[in-house]
Amino acid sequence: MLAKLTSKNQLTLPKAAVEAAGNAEYFDIEVQAGQLVLTPVRMQRADAVRAKLTELKLADDDLAAAVAWARKASAVRANKRVAEKPAGYRKPRTRKSSGRRQS
Repeated sequence: MLAKLTSKNQLTLPKAAVEAAGNAEYFDIEVQAGQLVLTPVRMQRADAVRAKLTELKLADDDLAAAVAWARKASAVRANKRVAEKPAGYRKPRTRKSSGRRQS
């Protein structure tokens, strides 16, 4: 099977190859002796979040502090809310008819 690399470094995999790999959406890529080796990977959303946290070098303490800050900020905002009177509905004024018809 043949695949072409685009000017944007994108590679379209042949449908038959993707189907043979189990229709994976993500692939781990390794270079072995000048060859690209694609291995299907099943990503879980939690795995992606963990990978991003690792990339950002965030620890459990950082996350706990962020959650505490967000909860505190939310509580402060809730206490600052002012109860407003609901807007009252007023019937529009209508002209009273004088009993004469206009033509």
